[in-house]
Amino acid sequence: MTLIKSISGIRGTIGGAEGQGLTPVDICRFSAAYSSWLRTQNANKKQTIIVGRDARISGPVVRDLVCNTLLAMGNDVIDIGLATTPTTEMAVILEKADGGIIITASHNPRNWNALKLLNSNGEFLNAEEGSKILEIAENRLYQFVETDLIGKLYYIESYEFFHIREILKLKLVNTDAIRNAGFRVAIDCVNSVGGIVLPKLLRALGVTDIVPLHCHPDGEFPHNPEPLPENLTEISEKVKSSGAHVGFVVDPDVDRLAIVCEDGSMFGEEYTLVSVADYIMSRTPGNTVSNMSSTRALRDITEAQGNTYTAAAVGEVNVVAAMKATQAVIGGEGNGGIIYPELHYGRDALVGIALFLSALAEKACPVSSLRDSFPNYIISKNKIELTPDINVDLVLEGICKLYSHEKINTTDGVKIDFSDSWVHLRKSNTEPIIRIYAEANDAIKATAISQKIISEIRQICSR
Repeated sequence: MTLIKSISGIRGTIGGAEGQGLTPVDICRFSAAYSSWLRTQNANKKQTIIVGRDARISGPVVRDLVCNTLLAMGNDVIDIGLATTPTTEMAVILEKADGGIIITASHNPRNWNALKLLNSNGEFLNAEEGSKILEIAENRLYQFVETDLIGKLYYIESYEFFHIREILKLKLVNTDAIRNAGFRVAIDCVNSVGGIVLPKLLRALGVTDIVPLHCHPDGEFPHNPEPLPENLTEISEKVKSSGAHVGFVVDPDVDRLAIVCEDGSMFGEEYTLVSVADYIMSRTPGNTVSNMSSTRALRDITEAQGNTYTAAAVGEVNVVAAMKATQAVIGGEGNGGIIYPELHYGRDALVGIALFLSALAEKACPVSSLRDSFPNYIISKNKIELTPDINVDLVLEGICKLYSHEKINTTDGVKIDFSDSWVHLRKSNTEPIIRIYAEANDAIKATAISQKIISEIRQICSR
């Protein structure tokens, strides 16, 4: 059993003993702590909280625990049911709510679930806010209300309608061009909420020829739900066999977007953001932001157009903070996360699809040709499972000493910039692992850099 308490929320495997897995006690305690903190942000006034969930099997149980705890804390709750993470974020904004909880473990396997916490802007909490909630939960610094003050529960079904409506209002979403292009689009929604919303979005954009794969939202993930190339062989074959112009793949909560080219090859999740950013900057010139583990290609195309690129620490909240500070017109993360501030400050695969199809329709070229138009880099993504005997701080310190002659950034773990490549190692916020990402202009070199770092980490750990 695993339970990870972090500033971004609480995540773990369902079941087990209290404090060792994501149990009902942990869910209620953390929900109460969040409510208690939120009350301090609203001068102790009664507050309204949005709750949405992905299609995980444990979702209904977790939802009931969360909603009833929030009601017992004196909050009104709007339950929007099955909804994507970005839809829940949009609901907080559109309903002018005080906060929100998204019940999803994102790309984690089916036996995981989590609570992601939002502020009144529909954005994830910062480190200071998250730390305060952890403190409240740890010390049980919350108090439930008396009978007459129990909150009220409301339901709004099919909130994706309002989300899609806002996407269609965006000036750079070209529905006429998409409709006239006559795209055939294949989708893999890993049997979660994407199966509800992607067909609706595509039809609203003018796409009538949809090839669905795993679109039944029953939480029975047909493959590892993380949209990585090794997990996407079926959609690759489906794109080729159906003659689709493009394939779209989302994770269970639909905040990450992977793209498959017309020939079944992977567009590359790193290039989801690159392609959309290129389209945005061509219409509305401005700055861009991605995290330190994302491809250099975004920096290259940003600077080539006379704009400024900024690298933020890993984590959506850090990217959003950097975007606001630099007034970026587009940003996100190399895991297929698009953040388009004209809509909202959150990773959103739905707006990513709308903008990508707009760009593709206007360029009138195959998806593979669009991919070839960008600077080509290859990232080797690796990880080391953490065990009790691994001291992450000592590992990072040891790597810094080994590469003290190179350009090192310790803002978030350790990133080493070489002249034509880079490597970034950091402890994951969501899993008990150290991530090691390396990028170069060919796969052999990127893999070699990663393997060299992994070998050096093992040597440090064996001392």
